[in-house]
Amino acid sequence: GVEMPGKFDPEAITIIGLKCVGGEAAGASALAPKVGPMGLSAKKLADDIAKATMAYKGLLVTVQLTVQNRKAQIEVLPTASMLIMKALNEPPRDRKKDKNIVHNGNITLEDVYDIARQMRHKSMAREFSGTVKEILGTAMSVGCTVDGEAPKDLQQKIKDGELIC
Repeated sequence: GVEMPGKFDPEAITIIGLKCVGGEAAGASALAPKVGPMGLSAKKLADDIAKATMAYKGLLVTVQLTVQNRKAQIEVLPTASMLIMKALNEPPRDRKKDKNIVHNGNITLEDVYDIARQMRHKSMAREFSGTVKEILGTAMSVGCTVDGEAPKDLQQKIKDGELIC
């Protein structure tokens, strides 16, 4: 039996990745073309995503939707920058008013290790210390300090063997 194109199989599992702002209803209009054909209500899904991402209010998060039988499971995929922002625990910003936000807070080295453990599965590095260096690189681009030091100084210390992780 040749599958007719365009016939949607509700049993099939479809995975959709999207970026959205935590705690805000994703644009239903952006979701509609992706999920409409699968029999999902874009509006309801947008609300569900907002609920699922509430813990990351105001942060850009990557969400993975696993759709089967007209139901979507929503999973927030942690990214290093998102976990750093969460660790910084800054007040949520109004993105419409604040442009070029500087994240000049400080996180602890313990936070960095914690984030590295959560991101280990995605890391390209063979050693845990390599993952820690990746997280420090992200901290550098976010613009925060770690234990009051510049992340790149800590990267250097790991490289020189002064800092063991």
